[in-house]
Amino acid sequence: MHILATIFVVIVAVEHLYIMYLETIATDSKKTSQTFNLKQQVLKDINIQVLLKNQGIYNGLLALALFYGAFFSANPKEFVAVLLIFIILAAIYGSLTSSKSIILKQGGPAIIALILLLL
Repeated sequence: MHILATIFVVIVAVEHLYIMYLETIATDSKKTSQTFNLKQQVLKDINIQVLLKNQGIYNGLLALALFYGAFFSANPKEFVAVLLIFIILAAIYGSLTSSKSIILKQGGPAIIALILLLL
């Protein structure tokens, strides 16, 4: 993997660590409320917190997998490409079902990383 692709993969991984932070640690914060366009009162609901924390763990594990793929995998291009495709597909689904901006915010860096990876 060349350096520019690696930089974008790291950006995607850090973005997912930040999402994990919002969903698992700062679950009912003002920033989480703004980011996910949910009222803070809704975020205080224990059922919502459980769902967000579970989703946050997935985002954190995805970030760890991207770091592994970029720096330790024997086949980094293949490993990271699969993860980036998953992220892009999730962003497409999110843009169709939740907020159109997800395709740019979450999918954009992953799309750029995938293009750079394949060049």
